Amino acid sequence: MSNILKTPVLPYCKGCGHDLIAKNTARALEDMGLKPLDVIVVTDIGCHGIIDGCLNTHTVHGLHGRSVALGAGIAFGLENPEKKIIVFIGDGGSTIGLQHILEAARLNLDMTVVVHNNMLYGMTGGQTSGLTPCGFRTSTSVSGNPWSGYDLCALAHTSGAAYASRIAGIGDISSSLGEAFAVKGFSLIEVIEICPGYGVKFNPGRKLSEIIESSGKLPGKWENRREQFGGVHGSKSGSLFEDLDIINSEFKSSLEKPLSLIISGSAGEGVQLAAALLSAAVVRSGLHVTQKGSYPVTVGVGFSTAELIISPFQIGYHGIDIPDVVVVTSGDGLAHCRSRIEKMAGGILFIDSSLQAPGTGADVRSYDFRSIGARAACLYALFRFADSTGYISKETLYRVISDGGLADKIPVKRISELIDG
Repeated sequence: MSNILKTPVLPYCKGCGHDLIAKNTARALEDMGLKPLDVIVVTDIGCHGIIDGCLNTHTVHGLHGRSVALGAGIAFGLENPEKKIIVFIGDGGSTIGLQHILEAARLNLDMTVVVHNNMLYGMTGGQTSGLTPCGFRTSTSVSGNPWSGYDLCALAHTSGAAYASRIAGIGDISSSLGEAFAVKGFSLIEVIEICPGYGVKFNPGRKLSEIIESSGKLPGKWENRREQFGGVHGSKSGSLFEDLDIINSEFKSSLEKPLSLIISGSAGEGVQLAAALLSAAVVRSGLHVTQKGSYPVTVGVGFSTAELIISPFQIGYHGIDIPDVVVVTSGDGLAHCRSRIEKMAGGILFIDSSLQAPGTGADVRSYDFRSIGARAACLYALFRFADSTGYISKETLYRVISDGGLADKIPVKRISELIDG
């Protein structure tokens, strides 16, 4: 019984090369004298990825095509160079995450990528992949793939990989895998196999050796004599909190239970800045706060929304379904949070007087927030929120703005006149 594998029976189709790779990987690691916890195996989406539950090693399961990126991250942060990082990836993941492979090879990170190349998408129906050989039949190339697949070994080699090899997934391949695992630096080993579910079905009578020969991508080994990555390997950055200014609690708050607040306006009108200033004021009032921003990818157009949870207690989860308070300063903001406003059975809606409030159970309070300019409208609204609820004092907001060096950029005096009459 292998000490790397939990079970001798693996969850693959009968005759699948993935079974061969997994068992020979275990044999190679044991021949090298490695213990299960000396090994980190990273997988992603695909038939190969179901090996996770059968391993006694450390395992990480990631998104489709991202196992090499995850392996690279582990390599950057790994403190013990004796640990072995092995990345399992399929032919689909290899092409989806091709840039990750090239970058890891270019940097010559200390890891091994084992490509399970069965020449098609075995998990999703046998479609053509980026490694399907010319002439090989798949469910989407029933007459034979008209194009040649990528040469992964050539790409890895020219990118700087210390070692790249291509082998046929037949018989005992443990020594070939072990050779790749023993490399100091980046190694890639491409194992050519045929899917018993789709490859055999669509290509009856063809032998794996003949398919490999006709593809023009023959078994081989390619090496670059260079040092493995030696930059900041194994070092850790300092705490990011050390560079942050401590916000001291100087003011009091009357808030006795958590409150959810949504601020919504237009992009470029200072919504996120207003939310950040309010968050600082909340902390200065001895409360806890979380802040989440939401806006389109285009950033400069459309809505801009900030969601805050304010609480006298530590906050374990940030999520707002039906808010307690909503502040809306533009039509873009109203359109974005209309559905949640309509769900409110209580609470307060602060809305610009130019807008028609939707049907809601909230207490609607209308003010001409935009009268002092679009970029100050949200801050004006937050001063109204502070004045109306008393949860945060206006003085705290004034102090945050002043200490942040923003007093000359925000019409604080005009806001004060509007609030205090």
